Amino acid sequence: MKNIFNLFKRKIKIGVAFGGGGAKGVTHIGVIKAFQEFGLDFDYVAGTSVGSIMGACYANNMKYEDILKIAKELKTSDIRTSKLFFIPSKTEGLETMMTSTFGDINIENLKKPFSAVAVDIKSTKEICISHGNLAKAVAGSCCVPGVFQPVSFGDYLLCDGGLQNNIPANIPRFFGCDYVIAVDCNSTRTYGTESSKTLDVLACSIRILMKSNSIKGYMNADLTIASDTKKFKSTELQGIDEMVDIGYRNAIDMMPEIMKIFAGKYPKKKSKDFGKDDILFI
Repeated sequence: MKNIFNLFKRKIKIGVAFGGGGAKGVTHIGVIKAFQEFGLDFDYVAGTSVGSIMGACYANNMKYEDILKIAKELKTSDIRTSKLFFIPSKTEGLETMMTSTFGDINIENLKKPFSAVAVDIKSTKEICISHGNLAKAVAGSCCVPGVFQPVSFGDYLLCDGGLQNNIPANIPRFFGCDYVIAVDCNSTRTYGTESSKTLDVLACSIRILMKSNSIKGYMNADLTIASDTKKFKSTELQGIDEMVDIGYRNAIDMMPEIMKIFAGKYPKKKSKDFGKDDILFI
């Protein structure tokens, strides 16, 4: 009877959530490298901002070498078209990069189930996008206010998902995952300033706000792979190899715990309230 029971025992589902952090999201490539070296196969993928880019790559079963090649060939000017600080860019450059990488496809066409997280500035609601044009969805998830113009997506006007949910560890749970591993590419995002200059105070205030949105990711995840990337800038693609190595080493260090999750031997989160009522699913 025991053997018969095992035949019908439900396989545990494991999700992964890639967090936002601008150019620091390159560390996600190192984490993906570790996942692929150990043959780990996640059942659901979610991502916010740069995490939606990396998440889409992972959900399409791209090898980390190919993702790294794209990152190294990418220039900031390819993404941000406006040269003036106070003039937001359109997201056409980002959408072109996505289309050239994946083709003009919908999220449903990816190899693994995937959701990009954004915010609708009309309703102020968090939006979980699991269907529709991939390039548009990712562009909306990456649309930092003041840097990019909001992205029209159906009836919604999208901005960066980090405004509400910077590390979307709760999302895979809504799609049946028993465990969720979060990946934070900027664990030292909050640090103060001794300057009273307006821009310095504003930048520090934004860091504080982003920390509160990121804490939710830690709370909703069973395990978080966190990388200290304070020495790098979120606006410049410099130090790529070092950031990849940081992400890789952090994932490898946590691999014993990750393998416990894949074996179903890791303690599960007891709470079932992950904020579903505050999210629009499309």
